[in-house]
Amino acid sequence: MAKQNMIEREKKRNKLIQKYYRKRKEIKGTLNNNLTFIEQLEIQRELQKLPKNSTPCRRRNRCWKTGRSRGFYKDFGLSRHVLREMSHNCLLPGVRKASW
Repeated sequence: MAKQNMIEREKKRNKLIQKYYRKRKEIKGTLNNNLTFIEQLEIQRELQKLPKNSTPCRRRNRCWKTGRSRGFYKDFGLSRHVLREMSHNCLLPGVRKASW
């Protein structure tokens, strides 16, 4: 189980990402190659004024059951430990134990 403060921090980041998504998209939409270098720098400064945690690349994938961030399977939204337990208990449809 992940620490509760890490899970709460991730929730806070997700709220910030949703809050500033449109503003960030509008600012990035104004960037293009036709602008002068100084204009591009001004637009970059506007982006830098936004909160650091509002950028989507700072989001961390976490298991929805335990909050674990490592060993995460994106298809299921689970960590490897929980995925293994649930597949052994036949709680995940279409998942079978491999044998070769």
